[in-house]
Amino acid sequence: MSKTPRNPAKTGLFYPYERIALFIDGANLYASSKSLDFDIDYKSLLRWFADQSRLVRSFYYTALVEDQEYSPIRPLVDWLDYNGFTMVTKPAREYTDNQGRKKIKSGIDIEIAIDMMDMADKVDHIILFSGDGDLRRLVETVQNRGVRVSVVGSIETSPVMISDELRRQADFFIELDELAPHIMRKNDNDSGEEDEYVAAE
Repeated sequence: MSKTPRNPAKTGLFYPYERIALFIDGANLYASSKSLDFDIDYKSLLRWFADQSRLVRSFYYTALVEDQEYSPIRPLVDWLDYNGFTMVTKPAREYTDNQGRKKIKSGIDIEIAIDMMDMADKVDHIILFSGDGDLRRLVETVQNRGVRVSVVGSIETSPVMISDELRRQADFFIELDELAPHIMRKNDNDSGEEDEYVAAE
């Protein structure tokens, strides 16, 4: 069973000289933070993790709807791309379900898996922002290569936005609500252009 640190900065979760990488499932992080009623300040997020250890790379994954003249997430994607994140986008397809509701089909599991396996021998600790249980086997494989894996998600949302299997597999589970004070957007915080686009996902 993985431990759940109450304050991620004061638990020995991070070692100052270890190499870390962030893997962020954009849709999952957005939905979780919205359910917890706060917006992510991506500049603060990057700075906070860089202060904990040696941040090697920060990946952000999201889907973009094909054939859409304007995507509300495009400004955020562009901002992150210029401000320290490695952007990985994937075409998403809009479809209509049996009830006539428009939905978007996308999946970034394969992209996360490829990048994480590629980085496994270059870092000591991976922080995965996702709740997808399909990634449990990936986490286990990376751990078998000697890399610690912490998963950021929330069991405080309703419904819970992280699978129990993924949470148990992680070396540490970081509750997003506990991380919020370090990475949330504050009204008096000047984060540059990104402030305008935190709501896009």
